[in-house]
Amino acid sequence: MEVSVSAGPNTRGALKHVLGHLLTPLLMCVGMGLAYLGAFHAPEPHDLRVDVVGSGPTTQVLAQSLQDKAAGALDVRTVADRETAVTALREQHSFGAYVPGEKPELLVASGSSDTSAMAVEKVFTKVAAAQGVPLGVTDVAPTASGDPTGQGVFFLLVALSIGAYASVAVIGGAGAVLPMRIRVLLAAGMSFVVSLISTLFAGPVFHLVDRGLGGVWAMSWLYAAGILLVGVGLHTFLRRWTTLGVMVLFVMLNFTSSGGIYRPELQPGFFGALHAFWNGAGFVEGVRAHVYFDGHALGGNVLVLALWFLVGAALVTVAGLAEARRAKQAAGASAVASAGGSSGDPAVGLAAGSAVGSAVGSSEEEKAEAEEEMEEAVAV
Repeated sequence: MEVSVSAGPNTRGALKHVLGHLLTPLLMCVGMGLAYLGAFHAPEPHDLRVDVVGSGPTTQVLAQSLQDKAAGALDVRTVADRETAVTALREQHSFGAYVPGEKPELLVASGSSDTSAMAVEKVFTKVAAAQGVPLGVTDVAPTASGDPTGQGVFFLLVALSIGAYASVAVIGGAGAVLPMRIRVLLAAGMSFVVSLISTLFAGPVFHLVDRGLGGVWAMSWLYAAGILLVGVGLHTFLRRWTTLGVMVLFVMLNFTSSGGIYRPELQPGFFGALHAFWNGAGFVEGVRAHVYFDGHALGGNVLVLALWFLVGAALVTVAGLAEARRAKQAAGASAVASAGGSSGDPAVGLAAGSAVGSAVGSSEEEKAEAEEEMEEAVAV
């Protein structure tokens, strides 16, 4: 006798479940495309400050000519002497300074951004070529020997971020049964371990920085701890959507606005605006300030990291209170169930059984969601 196999209720339910979860990678695809292509596909300078050294009429004419031809791409200013131009570069107020003469010289600071330095060099190479002379380039804030492109700090940011936000899914999923204070301690511990690994990468392993390694570690820990606390706090409310949520916050919007590949002066305005207060930018610019610019503007970047840490602390506090309230409600339902079971009243017993069944079903569902969330995080 043949038994026909049809798509029964279980199959339809499983298919619906899978299709629901496929929404997450589709949203990731759309989000990553919009973020990365929007930020990186066509870098063009806008209001990129450059200086022309000198004070005579010839200097003024050259500066005005460059300003007019740039049509908003450059912000051309004149400075009195070479020393003033070097100071502006080392304080990251400008991104290039042209010293005209028989042997023209271009001053850059690749430690601020190698791509910005290249954009400036492209402009003034044409100026020197029009005069029929070669252009000499002097880097007043070069990058470390192990990071010739200056983008190693960005990839250090990537490693830190992945270690932190992947830990969120494990702590929030597998650790959901643990009290919030223990999850916070786990987050602090993981951020410490991840920051140590990243510091080893930055120093002894790849030599991305050649000094200030202690400060790099401190900013790494503060950055990773902020991500973990925000993620653990959000998990209480977002559940299986937490992985997508932290990817939006700490990958899509974070990497693209960090300034690690292109500074805001070479990006669309939206990402340039995020650069002012997003935590990835705080880390990248903080490391640059600490390692290459003698700590100039370091305080502002550390403040950004500290504010994200405080936001995370506030989130886990709110999440802990919300979980305590849920536990109290569950305890009340359990008490009602116990009372119903001992009263002998069939109606009360039925209601109590329904409440207990609902609680058990909810617990099983949350456990399944936790497992799926961790699998999604590992896949990402």
